Amino acid sequence: MLYSLPTLMGGVPAWWPGWLPSKTVYRGLDLQGGLYLLLHVETDKAVEQSAENLVDEVRLSMRKAKLRYQAIKREGRDAVDLKLPADVAKADVLKVIKEEFRNSVAEETPDGVRLRLSPTEVTDLKKFAVDQSIQTIRSRIDQFGVAEPSLQKQGEDRILLQLPGLNDPSRAKTLIGRTARLEFKLVDEKGDLAAALAGNIPPDDQLLYEERGPRKGQAASRQPLLLKKRTNLTGDLLTDARVNFDQFGEALVSITFNHQGARKFAQLTGEHVGERMAIVLDDKVYSAPVLREKIEGGRAQITGNFTMEEAHDLAIVLRAGALPAPVTILEERTVGPTLGSDSIREGVLSSLIGGLMVIVFMAVYYKGLGMLANIAVIFNVFIVMAVLAALQAALTLPGIAGVVLLIGMAVDANVLIIERIREELRLGKTPFAAIDQGYEKAFMTILDSHVTTLATALILFQFGTGPVRGFAVTLIIGLISSLFTSITLTRMMLYYILHNRRIRQLSC
Repeated sequence: MLYSLPTLMGGVPAWWPGWLPSKTVYRGLDLQGGLYLLLHVETDKAVEQSAENLVDEVRLSMRKAKLRYQAIKREGRDAVDLKLPADVAKADVLKVIKEEFRNSVAEETPDGVRLRLSPTEVTDLKKFAVDQSIQTIRSRIDQFGVAEPSLQKQGEDRILLQLPGLNDPSRAKTLIGRTARLEFKLVDEKGDLAAALAGNIPPDDQLLYEERGPRKGQAASRQPLLLKKRTNLTGDLLTDARVNFDQFGEALVSITFNHQGARKFAQLTGEHVGERMAIVLDDKVYSAPVLREKIEGGRAQITGNFTMEEAHDLAIVLRAGALPAPVTILEERTVGPTLGSDSIREGVLSSLIGGLMVIVFMAVYYKGLGMLANIAVIFNVFIVMAVLAALQAALTLPGIAGVVLLIGMAVDANVLIIERIREELRLGKTPFAAIDQGYEKAFMTILDSHVTTLATALILFQFGTGPVRGFAVTLIIGLISSLFTSITLTRMMLYYILHNRRIRQLSC
């Protein structure tokens, strides 16, 4: 497959024949402009959330086993404390806990039992949090419409994200970093809201706020709500989220549950008719309507005085799913498209000038064999571009530098071969014999130089980031293609010319 250098400028040129392959080489962030983010996944939060979920699971297990308890609460980051009455045997509780929760470690405490997540489980939770975050962010980016994103894991809890060609960095950062944990919670109407505002919040409640935007002349307001801490239903059971409009023409998000979620939602609304249920997203109350009747069909609406853009982004994060842990931005860089255009122009120009100087030198100094070497070098560049396009690997500015380096290495390999052939010709050997001996004697030297450089490139690719990796990718592809063009391609061309044209003397 052949891919032309004009694809670096952003697309297939008009004169490119339609019957030829039309894949283009993806341009990296430094060539196209865009957003570079280094993200940190707060994996400890994922462990805390798992321990929080364990509280409900332990509560259900105790009720199922008909064992009484005084209190269950999360203790620290990865443990659950179970306080027992004096007449309940700890041994009975430990037996139930060990049977139900095999990935946890149970031990006695002075007033009950403590259940702690095992070290292996904690490690797995942290790894899963990073892997799931990568998948969730990738899904959000795909729906956001960014072409050719680069998303890679860095270390144990970091994610490297590059978004070439992005026009709205602030919106993208909000979309990417949003945890998007959707929860349905009951409003504690019997609780003392005034006391909670003063700081006296009941242990089973939490104080959150519903922000109401201006509508029809009414000013924006921030309404405090005392909610039950227990989450009755989460957004994990959603199958769809779409933008719709209410009777006032304002945007809202319609959500649809799967079969299990629809059943739970119908049960929840049926058991609490006449009460208020809050729709909470990332600890912000979007609405808290009164349940007038049992809601069946698995459909609900999220209102919040959204703009069309806000509603669209909310639908995206809900469809993609919640992040398993909060994500923070450690490093941010924005590259403008003007810098990218200048980099392309200067990089391609330097490559063309360097390549042209090499071609002229080889043609003048080595004559006919030099022209064959030039053909191999040009073919080598085309192979690099073809592989980059086929693998959808991004070409960066250091990658262009790698192409220039490859031109020199490919020429060097051909120079070694030509000089060996010259030596054999001086000894009076025929052209065919000189070619055979020249390639055989130069082969090990060329192989050694390419293998040692390839080892260095592989190390750069493994441990490097960003531009260093871009340079390594181009170098690895180029070294492999250089071996093919210098050892195989030029030899085949020489044999073909000598055999068909019956040339008795080589021009070198």
